[in-house]
Amino acid sequence: MANERRVTIGLIQHECGASVESNLESTIAGIKRACARGAQIVCTQELFKSVYFCQTQTLEYFKLAEPIPGPTTDLLCRTARENHTILIASLFEKRSSGVYHNSAVIIDETGRLLGVYRKLHIPDDPQFNEKYYFTPGDTGIRTWDTKYGKIGVQICWDQWFPEAARINCLQGAEILFYPTAIGWIPSEKPSQGNKQHSAWETIQRSHATANGCFVASINRVGFEAHPNTEGLEFWGQSFISDTQGCILARASSERCEELVTSIDLAEIDTTRLQWPFLRDRRIDLYGELSCRMIDDSVSKSDFN
Repeated sequence: MANERRVTIGLIQHECGASVESNLESTIAGIKRACARGAQIVCTQELFKSVYFCQTQTLEYFKLAEPIPGPTTDLLCRTARENHTILIASLFEKRSSGVYHNSAVIIDETGRLLGVYRKLHIPDDPQFNEKYYFTPGDTGIRTWDTKYGKIGVQICWDQWFPEAARINCLQGAEILFYPTAIGWIPSEKPSQGNKQHSAWETIQRSHATANGCFVASINRVGFEAHPNTEGLEFWGQSFISDTQGCILARASSERCEELVTSIDLAEIDTTRLQWPFLRDRRIDLYGELSCRMIDDSVSKSDFN
């Protein structure tokens, strides 16, 4: 129906080791390989420079944090410029003494830092002790208008909240990017592993379906041992979903790789005409979404 608007996405899925320098080098090499295959927008996994340190509460790990802008963003800006790509990269940000964020930088193809997104929803689960390290983000939900399309960026735990995805799309986002670090606790995998992975993939595919947009989710891969824990087995399987929630491409569960896929942004118009969820929203009825919970007694009073 509409003219094609082809864009090629690259997702960098890899294992992380103890060496920050090696992790950074591996990621830069992956970005370059993805761009050599035609990637125009490239996204890293969550906290790609280090192991997933949030498995425990350890003061020493705050030394991994860095300012934005800073040396790493300077390198990433140069890499984006030299490879003519939009780059989304997840970093542990030191904003000031005592204030740290789980952040993502958005860099355009000229190497200009367009902005920063700070993770809004911060989990606190066994071996995912993020509330100890990260201040909740204050950037709000944002969309960036780039040369290759309008993009929304959220981080990991944000991906479970349909309200955030909807707001991004109401702002005009055509592709939602989710840098992620999620995996199995070994003792839970036999009974819960398939359910957990299915839920993770399903919620993000549903964002694509409900909003008629593309979704790109990037996860790390490999087993990361950690003192006094069971360790985490990251399940990889980064993927790109089309505007009806169908998987266009999926990375492996075990290998480091660059997932590179071409999408057609013109499909958004077609999908939203055929499935006009945005047209049929009853915005006059959704005020209660701003409540933490709705008091049952209030609801029941309507029937007295």
